[in-house]
Amino acid sequence: MRIVSARARTEELGLTRPYTIAFRAIHSVSNVVLEIRTDSGRVGLGAASPEPRVTGETLEICRASLEREELGWLVGRDTEEVAVLCGDAKLRIPDAPAARAAIDMALHDLFAQDLERPLADVLGRAHFELPTSITIGIQGVEETLVEAHRCLGLGFSILKVKTGLDLEGDLERLVRLRESIGRDVRVRVDANQGYTREETIRFFEGTASLDLEIVEQPMQAGSVDAMRELPEAWKERIAADESLLDDRDALALAAPARACGIFNIKLMKCGGIRPALRMASIAQAAGVDLMWGCMDESRISIAAALHAAFASPATRYLDLDGSLDLARDVARGGFVIERGRMRTTDAPGLGVTALPP
Repeated sequence: MRIVSARARTEELGLTRPYTIAFRAIHSVSNVVLEIRTDSGRVGLGAASPEPRVTGETLEICRASLEREELGWLVGRDTEEVAVLCGDAKLRIPDAPAARAAIDMALHDLFAQDLERPLADVLGRAHFELPTSITIGIQGVEETLVEAHRCLGLGFSILKVKTGLDLEGDLERLVRLRESIGRDVRVRVDANQGYTREETIRFFEGTASLDLEIVEQPMQAGSVDAMRELPEAWKERIAADESLLDDRDALALAAPARACGIFNIKLMKCGGIRPALRMASIAQAAGVDLMWGCMDESRISIAAALHAAFASPATRYLDLDGSLDLARDVARGGFVIERGRMRTTDAPGLGVTALPP
């Protein structure tokens, strides 16, 4: 199939539940939505949700990278060249990983559509269904408990609690949360780089009895050496997020003595499905478990992350709730969530269909 057009637009999607993390408060969200059309009439969809505090890519940089005239190099190319085209995107827009991710997922969508198979099957499916966590932002104790029980009432069985602004307050919230929800609910924590080395030690000591499943990015992204010095039992539960942007970071984190036991792969950080699967291969070889995460994203890019996740044997955790709190979305389909468990659909490609603007 030959590409005949590639057009992007920016959509304000809003949030039904604004929330706070360690380095900012999020009240609304914009995605840049990409449609790549071919001479067969097929449409491949991609979506970008840049996070400047993590990758340096602003919404303005992302938009400029995906403007119509900037994507003219795609027109006339064959979608069977998906690997080459994704490589070209890296050369042309090296500093905009979310923009590259949108191109990457739209091309993979078209490639799998042409084969009339779901993308995970084309990539080599290793999983059919896994549970996802649902996120609770930084807030007071009572608000946290109310939100936790609301999420459990929706059928979710894994909570991810944001921390990192106030260590003592975090410890109190987590103790009260565990008392309130019991031991059957899995609890993950994401500090978003909010703790120093000393605070990280105090955090692990203070939560030793709480049976936390994952502690995500407790220290600053550059504190990899300090993470290596932590006890092995703690490191096994640490998930690298902001420290893990690409395959070079994956190699560094996995090198002896490895700094963490879990990689949190996000398409918006690494530039799409192809680089994500390279990182997944490194994790598998090193015995590192994979968690697949997201920003606040349309179900287009959530579906892309899910298909990639299901193609890696190293995948153990999902944190793909990024579309659940959008006030509106730009597509339908792509995946199904039932009782907190996610699966892809049987539709070809990403399985997503664009909604009218």
